[in-house]
Amino acid sequence: MVMSKTAIVTGASRGIGLGIATRLAERGYGLTISARDPERLKDIANRLCLIGSADVTSVAGDMADPGIAARVAAAHREKFESVDALILNAGVGTAGRIDSFPMRRFDKTVAVNLRAPLALLQATLPLLRRAAADKPDNGAKVIALSSITGVHGQPHLAVYGATKAALISLVETFNAEESGAGVSATAIAPGYVDTDMAAWTHDSIPADTMIKVGDIIEIVDMLLRISAAAVVPSVVISRAGTDGWRA
Repeated sequence: MVMSKTAIVTGASRGIGLGIATRLAERGYGLTISARDPERLKDIANRLCLIGSADVTSVAGDMADPGIAARVAAAHREKFESVDALILNAGVGTAGRIDSFPMRRFDKTVAVNLRAPLALLQATLPLLRRAAADKPDNGAKVIALSSITGVHGQPHLAVYGATKAALISLVETFNAEESGAGVSATAIAPGYVDTDMAAWTHDSIPADTMIKVGDIIEIVDMLLRISAAAVVPSVVISRAGTDGWRA
């Protein structure tokens, strides 16, 4: 099926991923969405179809699964000829001190936050390049959800922050290799966003002081609309009332 624009969104069942997928559906994108819960994901796909997207396919799976990237790319390729936007949103995080952080959790965090994005870039790059060739003015875009912890270290978030710092580095190198051909990437690095993932810290950081999901959506929307001549390697978003570097 040929559509004006298409996108892949991981971690699309709630929070930032769901918000971005909803905005893209409103814009008429053909979508491939992924998350772990198959029933919830199927329900969301049906809802997205109703609000404007001509076609939505879903691929349920854990981003720690080494085969998930290939399945997502294959499902998208089966319905669409290219991908204009790859939204790397899925992520996990566990707080813990460096001296006692469980290696099992380390492996899971690296698999989801770093290995999966790289695997998805590799699996979808031919589709991104095709979109950039077809739409040279706009090009194709990759948006990776990083974290302010990848820019400035936070106590008890060493492993999470390390994977997010690596994601920023991956994006920068990707731009050096691909942006000249119209495929560019941006790492968005926010402080705490008011989502389920941040609920564990509400005792110390109230939800009403966190960044809003809508703020992230607006930035993603802007990044997808700028021309291929402009590359934005990273966007750091801090919470109001902080020194600018706190999660």
